Amino acid sequence: MSIKLGGNGLFESSRMMLPEHKEAWLTHIKEQKRRVKPELDEQELQRVSEVLGESYSNSCTVDLVLFNPFYDDHVSGVVVGLDVSTRRVKLMLDEEYRWIALTEIISSSV
Repeated sequence: MSIKLGGNGLFESSRMMLPEHKEAWLTHIKEQKRRVKPELDEQELQRVSEVLGESYSNSCTVDLVLFNPFYDDHVSGVVVGLDVSTRRVKLMLDEEYRWIALTEIISSSV
């Protein structure tokens, strides 16, 4: 009896973690790594629109960096459509099309 009461008290020999607690802890750790979307200045927004327009008119490949709360997503393809009303870009990847919101784009290059 005196062994259990030594050191950390009663719970020294009965440590355990429930699966729900482990999952909650891992979710908490992941949420701490969440990033905030950077605000683009007017010059960077102008550069992104020029690169997208050039890719649309000349059918050249454009490299985009898209925001994700945990990592940057790199996508490259040819702009085949622009939807001004919903502020989206239609990008042709290898064999598929993908609509990308302009608000997701962090940077672009040709």
